[in-house]
Amino acid sequence: MGLILTVAVIYLLVWPVPVAPVAWQAPDAPGYVGPFARNDRLKALEMLPIGDNHGPETIALDAEGRIYAATHEGRIVRLRADGSNPENWLTTGGRPLGIRFDTAGNLLVADALRGLLRIAPDGTITVLATEADGKPILFANSVDVAADGKVYFSDSSTKFGASQWGGTYPASLLDILEHGGHGRLLVYDPDARKATALLTGLNFANGVAIAPDQNYVLISETGTYRVLRHWIAGLRRGRTEPLIENLPGFPDNLSAGLGGRFWLALISPRNKLVDQLSGAPFARTLIQRLPTFVRPKAVAYGYVVAIDETGKVLASLQDPDGTYRLTTGAVEARDYIYVGSLVMPSLGRLPKTKAGL
Repeated sequence: MGLILTVAVIYLLVWPVPVAPVAWQAPDAPGYVGPFARNDRLKALEMLPIGDNHGPETIALDAEGRIYAATHEGRIVRLRADGSNPENWLTTGGRPLGIRFDTAGNLLVADALRGLLRIAPDGTITVLATEADGKPILFANSVDVAADGKVYFSDSSTKFGASQWGGTYPASLLDILEHGGHGRLLVYDPDARKATALLTGLNFANGVAIAPDQNYVLISETGTYRVLRHWIAGLRRGRTEPLIENLPGFPDNLSAGLGGRFWLALISPRNKLVDQLSGAPFARTLIQRLPTFVRPKAVAYGYVVAIDETGKVLASLQDPDGTYRLTTGAVEARDYIYVGSLVMPSLGRLPKTKAGL
């Protein structure tokens, strides 16, 4: 018994792990109070089948109102505008995450394994960018397209790539645990045909959304529980500031909605132990040495929130029971809000009459 205990202690102290955690100070979690007070509005979601697929991470609508979802199987699923007749439109050959249409009807795709892609209306796939500023894009995640044709997208981690570390979810856990600032906000210029970095040092760069007036772009920083605003035009061009901080959960994808709203998904509530150990890098190293089944995990809790340009919460839609769990994004149309998930076998559709807007 003594030998076993000695071996276990040595293992916990010296076994090599891929993370080198950085000390930081997590803010005290606000909890589900005030504008984040618990409710069950998201339980009214209607479930739209997506065939033999699961994990409709991000959703986009084309000019005809048809619904597209990027799935775990590497496919883009397309449904009719009424939510019927799901079909496997195409396979990217990687893991598509963020998707957005441009004004020409092309679908821009942030593919975690392949980089930034453009899919023409006929299904032709073009790889636009696999590196930026001399660094490979290891975890393309979210994307939005500006009126001038520039494409803004996130590279979640330049250290923990999805293909190198067992997929998007395991890689995200490593990056967030380390808190090493490996994320980037990138922009692809179609005239120069290259991508460059606008922001670096982000802790798991995630959702991206361009403001309706084209003056700024928002990016969610999952590992720091906040959304940043980076100005791309006007007198404040080049400046970056927090739009909303100290969220009660891990922020995921962003999208510009109607009426000046932005929709943000919180994939899971914050973890008390992770916050408590933010300033204890060695303890977080020990966590990584523990068996996978005892490490902190995402909790099933559905949540999407609408905010305005000042960061004020306009709508809070929750499913505390996690019936539709690990919510990754929301897209607003005239009559519905479409909600994505990391794991569900369907995509969610909420009538706006039940959204409390």
